[in-house]
Amino acid sequence: MGADDHRGILLVNLGSPDSPSVSDVRRYLHQFLMDPCVIDVPYLLRKFIVCASILPTRPRHTAAAYQSIWWDEGSPLVVISQRVRDALQSQVKMPIELGMRYGNPSVASALHRLLERGGEPLREVLVIPLYPHYAQSTVRTAVDEVEKAHRRANRSVRITVLPPFYDDPLYISALAASMQEPMRWEHDHLLFSYHGIPEKHLRKEDPTGKHCLASSDCCDRDSPALEHCYRAHCMRATRAVAARLELASERYSVTFQSRLGRDPWLQPFTDHEIVRLAGAGTRRLLIVCPSFVSDCLETLEEIGIRAREDFIAAGGEDLRLIPCVNEHPSWIAALKSWCETGGRDAD
Repeated sequence: MGADDHRGILLVNLGSPDSPSVSDVRRYLHQFLMDPCVIDVPYLLRKFIVCASILPTRPRHTAAAYQSIWWDEGSPLVVISQRVRDALQSQVKMPIELGMRYGNPSVASALHRLLERGGEPLREVLVIPLYPHYAQSTVRTAVDEVEKAHRRANRSVRITVLPPFYDDPLYISALAASMQEPMRWEHDHLLFSYHGIPEKHLRKEDPTGKHCLASSDCCDRDSPALEHCYRAHCMRATRAVAARLELASERYSVTFQSRLGRDPWLQPFTDHEIVRLAGAGTRRLLIVCPSFVSDCLETLEEIGIRAREDFIAAGGEDLRLIPCVNEHPSWIAALKSWCETGGRDAD
């Protein structure tokens, strides 16, 4: 009997409201924004910011955004994640469950289903956070939630976490393969738009306390800080994909989207850059969003609708969104390999 006969797989993604209604969006935003890994200030201040400043108005606008991209089957992110789980399950014999860090299905319920299934008890659960790059607001909080659910379950099963896979050749190949067809559209420039994070999140994860954002080339210089440096992960993934696709350096650039609040966030900002590009003569713009493996609000609405409108208003002719890896066969193949080996570094 092989080791994988006693291994279960837990896929973890960000999550989504149960519906695009204002009440469901408000509930979802409260859970999301009250996470100290997202807004990392003391609890009472976070409570004031979320409940007094954000929730009175933001749910209505966010609900309208969700309504513009909602599918008949439900939230695109959840539906795509479920399809990925099903496609993966059809190729491996290990049980696979899907949990969302916020909203439903919850991480706790997914872990419960894995542990309470029939047959031989599991000895290991391989957790795959569906985020290529490390950040406290994605990977760290997802792993924290799994560990919390594991403690509550009180079961003697080993939890193994797949490390960030931003530089894994299987992921790079999958991302490049998913981009090839969309890139046949005639375009002047390709933008790699990553989800932004506050600069202070990078500095908090820097064990040296002096490397991240201390110089313009900090992501290119070796340092222990790079292990958990989101910006460095994004830059290295971009270079790897560009090399795989044989892109000339002047044909692409990197930006960061989806900022929130007044703290300094990673720059350049996507919304500013698309306006600048249009003004500089770019007429046809392609955007890929590699922070996400499943299309979601931040890709379909923020980029596919709003960014496109802004680009055209600034003088551009057309902006097209390259879909995430979603259910691409190369992505399913990468996940299958990690499931079968128990992680990238397994023999």
